Amino acid sequence: MAAPAIALNRFGLGARPDEPLAGDPKRWLLGQLGRFEPRPAALRSVPSRAEVAADLTGYMTAGRMGRRKGARMQADGAQQAAAQPAMPSRKEARQELVRDIHGQYRLMNSARLVSAMTTTTPFVERLVHFWANHFAVSADRLPTVGLAGLLEFEAIRPNVLGRFGDMLLAVEQHPAMLIYLDQAQSIGPNSQAGQRARQRGNNRGLNENLAREILELHTLGVNGGYTQADVTEFARALTGWTVSGVQRTRVSRYVRDAGPGSYSFADAVHEPGARRIVGRSYAQPGEQQARAILSDLATHPSTARFLATKLTRHFAGDEPPPAMVDRLARAYLSSGGDLPTVYRAIIDSPEAWAERPAKFKTPWEWTVSSMRALGERQVRPGLGSQLLKQLGQPTWQPGSPAGWADTAASWTGPDAMLRRVDAVQRLASGAGSQVDPRAIAERVLPGVLSAATRTAIERAESPQQGLALLLVSPEFMRR
Repeated sequence: MAAPAIALNRFGLGARPDEPLAGDPKRWLLGQLGRFEPRPAALRSVPSRAEVAADLTGYMTAGRMGRRKGARMQADGAQQAAAQPAMPSRKEARQELVRDIHGQYRLMNSARLVSAMTTTTPFVERLVHFWANHFAVSADRLPTVGLAGLLEFEAIRPNVLGRFGDMLLAVEQHPAMLIYLDQAQSIGPNSQAGQRARQRGNNRGLNENLAREILELHTLGVNGGYTQADVTEFARALTGWTVSGVQRTRVSRYVRDAGPGSYSFADAVHEPGARRIVGRSYAQPGEQQARAILSDLATHPSTARFLATKLTRHFAGDEPPPAMVDRLARAYLSSGGDLPTVYRAIIDSPEAWAERPAKFKTPWEWTVSSMRALGERQVRPGLGSQLLKQLGQPTWQPGSPAGWADTAASWTGPDAMLRRVDAVQRLASGAGSQVDPRAIAERVLPGVLSAATRTAIERAESPQQGLALLLVSPEFMRR
């Protein structure tokens, strides 16, 4: 694989036939760091945080009102009312809100695809996808369906060219993460709210999910040197970090209204006292305690090595070359977690430019690169979220805080390959009869096509079949 093809496919998202090839691949990649648009045109029409929060609030409110009226009717013994369907109009309203919320997800998914298909900074766009998967939330519960995409748009994209610590804070304070990992309802046992709960005989309160995932998945890594005691102490420090206006929980009464769907700190829920975490002491009061911990975690040597390993795996192969891991970790630590410094180290690493294909494309990568190869600029009806679900990688739905796997073994099974073969006909069917698959193949895979693939495309019975053969060829499946 020649350097231009590596820049286009391994660093980027695949070539478009209507865009010129870069004469200097490294310069082309570096130039993108100064041209990236955090909010491109494709994302300017997605539902706002206020719209998503309003639908969630409406859904929760309708449910509460319906339950209250049902209870009153039962208590009154109103036989005639009890014989009728319980609040059909309210039920219909809730169903409509559910449809709206899922509609918001589909709109965001399409916008994400269009942004990836049309971007002129595909290297940085790939990094956005990398970090969104690193900080994974799963849109498999109604409260996170509309918020998962916003985490990427609001916390990842604006910080992808900044410091990791800033991205980390933005992610952990985003309502999608706070709700997904149940942090929004965590209560300090000795807080004002915790003491009141005990008086009522309710000893449940502290939730460790967010603290554990920050240490294990977001910063230090599973072997990063933390203990279960650190998890518990960090969970205590995080108490009070919650969301305003979209959930009815034990914490809600203590939350100041910062606007529906906004981060809010509830001091009455925060566990008082100093903490000691990963060998450091934190006596900061209230919200600042967890902020200080996050700041230290962001620049910890274990975090540098964990992130360097993941980035190396993403760009240089499933078995990360140790020399490149060391190089990226040094760049991270010497710059205080400055991400562009790390990205430049990736570009300068010879391991990332190895001529053999380094990675097998995930369904998301394959879909995006296919649409770019076909010159698409809009998501055709019947594609988008439905296609990615068919391929086994529905957007923002990894099913686990660990995100989607970044190794070939997870995506090369016989069933996964059959899904791509089935899907490729849908992708290629939209191409016109005048398209030349041979020219497209040479354009999107410069210096890569094998004689066997070139011959198969030339002998195809139609342009659509030729394109389909290109998209499922071994050269196109890998980057």
